[in-house]
Parts: sequence; structure tokens; C-alpha cells
Amino acid sequence: MKIGLFGIGLDAYWPQFEGLEARLKSNLQRIEEKLNAVYPHIINVGLVDNTDKAFEAGKKFSTEDVDIIFLYVSTYALSSTVLPVVQRARVPVIILNLSPNAAIDYPSFNQLNDRTKMTGEWLAYCSACPVPEIANVFKRTGISFHQVTGMIDDDDACWKEITEWTEAALAAHTMFYNRMGCLGHYYSGMLDIYTDLTLQSKYFGGHFELLEVDEVSALRKEVSESEALKRVKDFREQFDVQPDSSVEELKRAAITSVALDKIVSKYKLGSMAYYYKGSGNEENESTMSSIILGNSLLTARNIPVAGEYEIKNAQAMKSWIALAWAGRLQNIMQWTSKRMWF
Repeated sequence: MKIGLFGIGLDAYWPQFEGLEARLKSNLQRIEEKLNAVYPHIINVGLVDNTDKAFEAGKKFSTEDVDIIFLYVSTYALSSTVLPVVQRARVPVIILNLSPNAAIDYPSFNQLNDRTKMTGEWLAYCSACPVPEIANVFKRTGISFHQVTGMIDDDDACWKEITEWTEAALAAHTMFYNRMGCLGHYYSGMLDIYTDLTLQSKYFGGHFELLEVDEVSALRKEVSESEALKRVKDFREQFDVQPDSSVEELKRAAITSVALDKIVSKYKLGSMAYYYKGSGNEENESTMSSIILGNSLLTARNIPVAGEYEIKNAQAMKSWIALAWAGRLQNIMQWTSKRMWF
């Protein structure tokens, strides 16, 4: 997952107000450092202050395949320096309306006795000024966005919100590139769990690999004795195996577990949903009746497996894993609708 970051300004200001450009670039650097502490893969295209840079920034974000853009409004800037960046990148945008401090140092400000210097100082605190203009243009051009208002430093609530959006982007990225194995079929009559794979792809992305139980059964035949015994050892280390557990049943489950690992590796699966009724095929019956321990090990490795062919459940499990360090699922729910922005 990559984060796009840029600030906006107006190049007409730089010759007029000494030190303003350098000051705003320093503010942007502070934001990058704080974002980097949240998630380290940041594409910072710097301070965009004219249309040429806007087109270049949009192309850079598109080429780098960023998943989210944080737009730092450093001072007044023309909305024409913002729109090309967002349109080209075509990803969700979070407007950072962040003040460098809680307030201007007015006693020092009033002692400047120079209107030009006073204007330059005011422009350094002018981040809120163009936000309505940007919001208006985004609304009129059909671009949804979210705004975070606060301070660059000493504002835990503000940075908690920024962190949550970063985590939501990571979850959405994980889901978009996830490959789910669909092994078998639905249980007849459970209408509430049936799902449309095309709609799942529409909102989450990803890929759904339709698998046959026969393939797992075939892979079971390729499992070596040493592989099976090693997996039995894994079972005893990972689970509380009761003394009366059948050695043969453990070995049968171990063979299936190794076969599951092989099919996960073959199709690069990140999750799986399964169910298979079967009728009279002993090999498939042996496979499906010994699948639970292998599924549990896969789930422990962040490859969640849901029974009853419960694709929605497996999707929910995968999103929770992606957000395990976030502690909040709400933003992924918002994100699924934001994927329809364009």
C-alpha cells in the first residue's frame, strides 16, 4: 500500500513574501514525518503551486499506484492546482486542513510594523482559506472527499483520525489484492448466505478462484509420510490434543492439512470459503471430513477459512485481519462506497 502526499500553494506568493515557501515546505515535511510513523510507504510530490506541477503530480501518483492521497492545504492556492492531481490519480482524497500552531503569535505579529511581512505571516496560517473553494470544485466535479481539521502538532484527536484513514486504506488495499478460494458449493437452502461474486468484486476487488474438492483429494495422494508426521507434530504443538484422540485420525487430518497448504500456494490464496455435500466418493468424503484442523492452521496464518461456503464471512474475516492493528472496522465500511467515486 502506498500513500500519496502533497501540499498546495501559490507560486505568485514566493517573490512577494520572503521565507514563506520554505516555511510551508517545512510544514509539509513535518506532516510527512508524522505520516511515516503511521505507515512508511509515502510518495511525497512536494508543494504543488502551479498547473504544470499539478499535472506532473497526478501522473506521479498514477504511476506509483497510490491507494490514498493526503492533500495538505498549507495556504491559499488555486483549485486548478488541485483538481488535475486528484483526477489523474483517481483514488480517495483526504484534505488536511491543519494549522501549524494553535494560533498566530499576535503580540509579535502586531510588532512587525510591515504590511508585507504581516501578510506573509498571515498566509502561513491560511490553511482553512481555500478549503471551501476546493470542496466546491470537488462537489461540482463529482469527487467525494473527507476533511480532517486540526493542528500539525499536539493534536492527538486529529492524528487519530488520520491514522484511521490510513488503516482503512491498508484494509481496502488488502481486500483489493486478495485471492479467495471457493471450494465446493453452498449448502442447499441457506438463502441468506448466498452472494454475488461480481458484486463482491465490484466493492472489494480481489479475485475468486473456484476450486474442486477433487483437486484437494488428488493433492492428498502426493503428501509424503514425513510431511504427514511433521504436520501431526505441528498439531500437537498448536492444539490441545486430548489423550484419547485417534492417531490415525490425526494423521488423516494432517494429510489434508498439507494438501490444503499446497492448493493455497498454487493459487496464491489469501482466504477461503468451503462446503461440499458429496455422495459416494470416498476420497472426497475423507478429504472434507478431515479438513477442520488444516483450516484452523490456515486461519492462524492470516488465511481465514469459513465453512458453509460463507464467502461474506470469509471477506469479513480477511478485512478484520487487515485491520487487526487498527481496532476499527467503520472506515472499511465507508471505504467500500468510496471505491465508486469514479
